[in-house]
Amino acid sequence: MQNYSRFALATVAGAIALSVSASSHREAPAVTQTPTVDSTDFYVFNSYESGREDYVTLIANYIPLQDAYGGPNYYAMHPQAQYVIHIDSDGDAVEDLSFVFDFDARLGADGNGIELSVGPEGNQKSVGVPLKNVGPVSLDSSAAANFFESYTLDMVQGSVRTGTRTRLSANGSESFGKPLDYIGNKTFGSEAGYQQYAGQFVYTTELPGCDMPAKVFVGQRKDPFVVNLGKTFDLVNYVPVEGDSAPGAGDGGGFPGGVTQSADNDDLTDKNVTSLALEVPKDCITGDGNGVIGAWTTASLPQANILNPNATFEKPSVGGGAMTQVSRLGSPLVNELVIGIADKDRFSTSRPSDDAQFADYVTHPALPELLNLLFLDAVNATLGTSFDTLAPTNFPRADLVAAFLTGFEGVNQQATVTASEMLRLNTGIAAVSAEAQSSFGVAGDDLAGFPNGRRPGDDVVDIALRVAMGALCYPIPVNGEPTNLGLCEESDANVGNVPFTDGAPVDATMMDSSFPYLATPLPGSE
Repeated sequence: MQNYSRFALATVAGAIALSVSASSHREAPAVTQTPTVDSTDFYVFNSYESGREDYVTLIANYIPLQDAYGGPNYYAMHPQAQYVIHIDSDGDAVEDLSFVFDFDARLGADGNGIELSVGPEGNQKSVGVPLKNVGPVSLDSSAAANFFESYTLDMVQGSVRTGTRTRLSANGSESFGKPLDYIGNKTFGSEAGYQQYAGQFVYTTELPGCDMPAKVFVGQRKDPFVVNLGKTFDLVNYVPVEGDSAPGAGDGGGFPGGVTQSADNDDLTDKNVTSLALEVPKDCITGDGNGVIGAWTTASLPQANILNPNATFEKPSVGGGAMTQVSRLGSPLVNELVIGIADKDRFSTSRPSDDAQFADYVTHPALPELLNLLFLDAVNATLGTSFDTLAPTNFPRADLVAAFLTGFEGVNQQATVTASEMLRLNTGIAAVSAEAQSSFGVAGDDLAGFPNGRRPGDDVVDIALRVAMGALCYPIPVNGEPTNLGLCEESDANVGNVPFTDGAPVDATMMDSSFPYLATPLPGSE
């Protein structure tokens, strides 16, 4: 592989990268029509904030590709939707515990909206303002705010549909507040001012049957996901193989002409997202399993929606019928990299317990074979090689089954193994501090990272690129020793040892190191 020409390797790796454009940002046709319920990323990890070692953090991000300057309405949650974080503690691919978020919104001035007196004396009229605030907003005063979002939070034990439901509370109230989006620094004074304002919306809440309290925060954050998006869609306008001897080395000692790590390659660097973040005690979510949990997030809407021909703020439409799931996300990149277009919407509406219907996409993935059909002759002609195939040849793809459907024995596999797509976390593996984390997770000899859960600093794009083309057929470091996992052999994957990358680096130091971990959102105006 060291003799690969720039043209040939770019052809192969570039085609792979086309299918891994973003971590569930607009991943399925139907959900693109309703971005307020589009789950962009999901994170589950053992909390690495100092002193919080007995907790697990779960973060579900929604509403993709938010421009910080997106006024005057910015990015409110859907008032008819239910957003849910599900946890399976025993491995049967059915939730044992769920947290249900239900949002509402009201105008300022006790729901009537702030009005200004307009016109000369004697001919004045009170007229409602068109903005979400009419002056500065701070930790000390929200009197100038003209829009407020709140939510209720229910904990459901057992089936989310029929289980025991408890309404959670904080500070004596069952209504939790959500901060305004980061409109800009004239509104909030400074980044520190916004941080102080938003910080008051981190709540502590008691969970039934749990000795320790949980934390919850919902609000806008800087999008933590990184990806070289624009150039990827432009027929892969870069060579997606590491150009340095090691990421960030800056020595040009890697693949000639290969992409080097740079923040300039991150096309989401100017985007925000809305986060639903929970920190819950480990002992309260592991149930009677082996300490490994499976988790995923969903969003649902009423099955029917009738538009109001005389729409008002309170009632732009009327929803009716059963709540119907329209979005689902567990592990990153599954709906992009694995599921065929015809079934992407079906996957969004399905449950993990029904994932057998998608098994062929994992055991016999179409993408590697498509790449082989398209590029095998060109690569062999260019290199003078005689590869029979560029795609991995181990069928069924046991390596992908472990990565996507079962977890890895001894790392993140549950006591009962049910093939299903969930993000699996071993709560018994100690967290690693932000500065000591490897962005390659388990493949970087850091068992506390992806695919053992997912932390904000895990580089899931690079990991997924490599796994798709057979990286798990080659030894990975385990406690410092190169180890073949026994899922396949090196001879099964001709390009499995290539350091594929989109050149957009991410690591834990780019985030905060305490709850809710994701960085302060970007301001709409400096």
